[in-house]
Amino acid sequence: MYPDCVWDIPVKDNILYLTFDDGPHPEATPFVLNELTKFNAKATFFCIGKNVVQYPEIYKRILVEGHRVGNHSYNHLNGWKVDNEKYIADILEARKFIDSDIFRPPYGRITKFQNRILTTTPPKMQKPLFKIIMWNVLSADFDLAITPEQCASNVIKNASRGSMIVFHDSQKALSKLQFALPEVLKHFTAKNYRFEEIKV
Repeated sequence: MYPDCVWDIPVKDNILYLTFDDGPHPEATPFVLNELTKFNAKATFFCIGKNVVQYPEIYKRILVEGHRVGNHSYNHLNGWKVDNEKYIADILEARKFIDSDIFRPPYGRITKFQNRILTTTPPKMQKPLFKIIMWNVLSADFDLAITPEQCASNVIKNASRGSMIVFHDSQKALSKLQFALPEVLKHFTAKNYRFEEIKV
């Protein structure tokens, strides 16, 4: 439906793109950052504006440690369930606190109209407001019905060169994340993969 969105990044080398949605979170985000450091891995954090306002030091740490940030809206609104004006305003509110030109729609839900507005180049600007980043591998760490082992398996079985992988640095996902993320990092590092931040 959205061919102009980024679903993966075609690469010739063994590179994976870890992404983390919904932070910063006072427990989950520091855990993620610590694990990434152990493996010299970089990632992209799609942050919620209100969480950045609440936890500015954690947001700053993400940047200081060399990771990339993306806009994930201010209030985590579902683009299919709110009117266009409110949806766009919420994203632009988050933009005041998140200096980034990449955006991931909460729940992956965005209408064609919203997509077009967000990817248009405004007057007096040299490039579009945002590049919209989706994914092609979902850990499902938010799903209360799966085990931490299944969460890790979702990634290990489905990721390949250039995959865009979604985890969540949130309270809901934390128990699965604590098991699955180290397993994924160990598995792919042993196979000579490296983890990089999104570069589009």
